[in-house]
Amino acid sequence: MRIDAHQHVWELARRPQTWLDAPELTAIRRDFGPADLAPRARAARIERTVLVQVLPDVAETREFLALAAVDPLIAGVVGWADLTSPGMADTLAELREGPGGDLLVGVRHLVQGEADPDWLARPDVRRGLRTVGEAALCYDLLTLPHQLPSAIEAVRALPEQPFVLDHLSKPPIARGELEPWAGRLRELAREPNVFCKLSGLVTEADPDAWTVADLRPYAETALDAFGPDRIMFGSDWPVCLLAATYEQVVNAAEELTAHLAPHEREQVFGGTAARCYGIA
Repeated sequence: MRIDAHQHVWELARRPQTWLDAPELTAIRRDFGPADLAPRARAARIERTVLVQVLPDVAETREFLALAAVDPLIAGVVGWADLTSPGMADTLAELREGPGGDLLVGVRHLVQGEADPDWLARPDVRRGLRTVGEAALCYDLLTLPHQLPSAIEAVRALPEQPFVLDHLSKPPIARGELEPWAGRLRELAREPNVFCKLSGLVTEADPDAWTVADLRPYAETALDAFGPDRIMFGSDWPVCLLAATYEQVVNAAEELTAHLAPHEREQVFGGTAARCYGIA
C-alpha cells in the first residue's frame, strides 16, 4: 500500500484561509478537495493519504473526520486541538465520538507560527502533549530549524509519545545551507520515538528552478539520521503546487530514494506511515 502521509484540503467559502492572502500564494488561493487529488494520486500509484489540519480550528477537524469517513482515499486525519486547554482530553474524546472519529490518528499545532522559540517547553503545552499520548495519538511537529532545540527537549521529556517531524523542519534549501539544521536534525533523530516526513522540500527550494540535486543533501541527511523505517513520504499537496505538480513531487521522492533496497523504499512509501499512524 502506497501512502501519501501529508495532504491538505480547503474550501474558501466554508472557512476563510487568511494565510493565503500573501501575494506569493495566489496560485493556490482557490478550493481544493479530495476529488482534485484522486486522479493525480491514482496516476502516481498512491492508494491512501493522511489528511492534515490547516487551521487551528476544532470545527475544521470535525469536518475532516467526516470527510475521511466517506472518502476511500483518506486513511487518517491529523487534526487540531488546543494543547494549552485543560479540557483537551474531552475535546479529543468528543472528536472520536463523531463521524469518522476512528480515523483520528494524530494532532498538530502550527508551532512554526509561534513567536516563542520555546513554546513547546511551556507547562501547559507539555500537559497537552501528554494528553495526546494518553489518547494513543501521534503528535506532528511543525517547526522551523531554530525551534528544533525546543522540539528535542519535548521529545526527550515524553519518551513514550510518538512524534512526527513535518517537512524535515523546513531546512534552508534555497540558500543551500546545511548547518545548523543538519546537526539539530541528527540530534532529534537519536530519540527513537520520532518519525520524519520526507515532505515539503520543493517549496523550501527555489520554486522556479529547483532540481532533485538541490533536495538531495537534505533528503540524504534525513534518511541517514532516521533510517527508512522512520521516514515517510508526504506530498504536502496542494501547497506543493507553488513549486511542482503532484507527479513531480512523487517522482522527486522516488529519485531521492532510488538507492534504497526495495523493502526500504516500501517503508518510505507506506510502511512507516502505516505503523506510525496505525493505518490498517
